Amino acid sequence: MRGFWPIFKRELFSLFVTPLAWVLITTFLLVQGVHFFLIATQFAGEVELSADTGPVQVFFGQTILIYLPLLFVCPLLTMRLFAEERRSGTIEALLTAPVGATGVVLAKYAATLVTYVAMWAPTLLYVVLIGKTGELDWRVVGSSYLAVVAVGAGYLAIGTMTSALTKSQLMAAVLSTMAVMGLFILGIGEFIFPDGPAHDLCSYVSVWTQMNDFSRGIVDLRRLVFDGTVIALPLFVTVRAVDAWRWG
Repeated sequence: MRGFWPIFKRELFSLFVTPLAWVLITTFLLVQGVHFFLIATQFAGEVELSADTGPVQVFFGQTILIYLPLLFVCPLLTMRLFAEERRSGTIEALLTAPVGATGVVLAKYAATLVTYVAMWAPTLLYVVLIGKTGELDWRVVGSSYLAVVAVGAGYLAIGTMTSALTKSQLMAAVLSTMAVMGLFILGIGEFIFPDGPAHDLCSYVSVWTQMNDFSRGIVDLRRLVFDGTVIALPLFVTVRAVDAWRWG
């Protein structure tokens, strides 16, 4: 973990001085703003709401607009982490510095995770506005954001790994998007396969079901274990890749 903080601060700074991060954040907030407006319009005339179909539940688990950022923002945030340094040759200076491979990987990954969380932070305003119009269960809000962060953290880990496997930012983004889309499509299988092993597997990895459950306050530890696995395995592969560059 040597050298974690200097690399973390450098990576976080480099993310926010490039136009890409600001374009992503602006686009993301515009999409989520439209998302919130559509939901607010939908529920404006509702008098009675069931516990499972309130604005918070719909915002976090029942529309496609919550999944688009997860599928596309994460690959774009991570595509440059290692690919750009390898392409430009600056990775050599990083590898010869007294910094462990684990510290390098975790610092870069943590910088993108902080950026990702910062993108979601302004959406708390939408939740506050919902609370002004009626009773709000903050435990449900907390579990919903927990799911957003857990799923996003896994996708960012996949993007970190793909960035370490190629010198092209575009290829890293494409590979990451394909992997994330593959998991998403596999999860949709729970609506296709009948009860059985295939259905259970698809349900276990389904981000759709996870977001729906957590947006209703149902925190399933099995899904958090899966999210942890999706985070840990790609980061482990990335650390091994960085080690291979150093000693290869």
